[in-house]
Amino acid sequence: RFAASVQRGGQRESFSGRFLLMVLDGGIRLDLASPLGNTLARIEVGRHGARLTAPQADGALAVFTGSDADALAQTVLGFALPVSGLPDWIAGRAAPDRPARVEPEDGPAQRIAQDGWTVVIDERSADLGTPSRLTLSRDEAGPPPTALRLRLLLDPPLREAAQR
Repeated sequence: RFAASVQRGGQRESFSGRFLLMVLDGGIRLDLASPLGNTLARIEVGRHGARLTAPQADGALAVFTGSDADALAQTVLGFALPVSGLPDWIAGRAAPDRPARVEPEDGPAQRIAQDGWTVVIDERSADLGTPSRLTLSRDEAGPPPTALRLRLLLDPPLREAAQR
């Protein structure tokens, strides 16, 4: 499950729902749904770039493409989503091959700073030791300045898959 809060200037927008993240053959698929199960967006990343599918006001599906899923989400949704780092962060580690600061340096990560995001592992499962609750935050400069906070609660099947 997720809860998101976006603050732009003096305006705040909050929403929540469920997400399903799948890592398949070097690609990523992230499905976002409302609490009632309605699709909010699907983001797919593969060797040939990223694709975001989202329903429009009239109910028709619109498809947007780009080279980078994080930037595509920013352009289409109006705020960043950490699509590229999410598979590693929910497993409790920094994404490889990109600069990151991990605290503590030894032992299980409690805080990861990477790609402009700060990931705090708020809770780990007692049985697996994998993250079960995370807070991701990002502050963006620019007119207007934007602050984004995502709280993720991972269900047990996702935690087990993240451990593998």
